[in-house]
Order: sequence, then structure tokens, then C-alpha cells
Amino acid sequence: MAIDDFLLEAEDKMSKTEQVVINEFAGVRTGKASPALVENILVEVYGSQMRIRELAGITTPEPRTLTIQPWDANSLHPIEKAIQKSNLGLNPAIHGKAIRLFFPELSEERRQEFVKIVRKMAEDARVAIRHVRRDAMDQLKKHAHDSGITEDEVDQAEKELQKLTDEYTAKVDGHLERKEKEIMTV
Repeated sequence: MAIDDFLLEAEDKMSKTEQVVINEFAGVRTGKASPALVENILVEVYGSQMRIRELAGITTPEPRTLTIQPWDANSLHPIEKAIQKSNLGLNPAIHGKAIRLFFPELSEERRQEFVKIVRKMAEDARVAIRHVRRDAMDQLKKHAHDSGITEDEVDQAEKELQKLTDEYTAKVDGHLERKEKEIMTV
């Protein structure tokens, strides 16, 4: 395996970590309704666990309202129960064959709690990126020893790996900054 392959593999893993944190941030509530808040909630239907997005259409008819329209009317009540069990703190209201969720204005205290949650998510992502760097460096040193790659090449690869780590850590920090601003905007 060439040095470039180690770097590409590490960059791919770091990119996937960045995508995971973006998806996690989408699930954190801000002042306005977003389908991402509920689409990944698991619902017990048909004898298995399914995500709401697989069972229903999710729309935002107003800035602070979500409407969930199940494709099968039998899944209406299981979806309602799953939303109540989730930690969103929302009470779903059934209107005919749809569920409506109303998002109250967030208090300053609640906004601060959400900021702490996203900071924890971002820190977890940074740790994961550093783990990718460490694993890649370990593999690189082990492989270099076996295949006769020079120490200068290994040092250069380590510098490249550190550059990648810094780049993806900065990207996570940028996503965090945007999400914090979004949460704190009234």
C-alpha cells in the first residue's frame, strides 16, 4: 500500500466523520421547525423499527409547525407514540390523517442546553478525527518498516496527515459555529 493510499483512506474517514456531525446537528432543534428533527425517530410498526421518513411525508407548512402525513393510516398512532418517547419535548396532535407538531419559542435556558449538546457532538467529532489520524500514523509506520519507505517520506506523510486533521477539525468548528449561531438566533 502506497503512502497516498493511507492519506486517501484517512481523508475519506475524516470526511465521513464530518458528514456524521452535520447530520447530528440537523437533528438538534433551533427556533424553527425542520423535518430533520423527526425524520430519524424510530417507530415500531409492522413488527420492526422504521424511521419516520420511511413511513410518512414530512412538511413545514409554517415556520414553527411540522406536518407528518403517514402513507398508511395504521402507522399514525405508532408515529405519535414514537415522537412522545423522543427527547424533543413536543406533543404531537392528530388532525384527521396527519400529525401536527407545534414548536414553542425556545427559552434562553433551553437554547444554552442545545448549545452544550452541539458542542459535545463537535468535540466527539474532533476526537474521532484525531483517532483516524493516530490509526493512519500507526499503519504508516508499521507499513514503512515492512516495505522500505524512507524516514523522510514517512515524516512528509505525517505532516500531510496533520494538515488533513487540522483541515477537518476546522471544518467541524465551522459547522459548530454556524449551528450555535442558528440556535441562539431568536
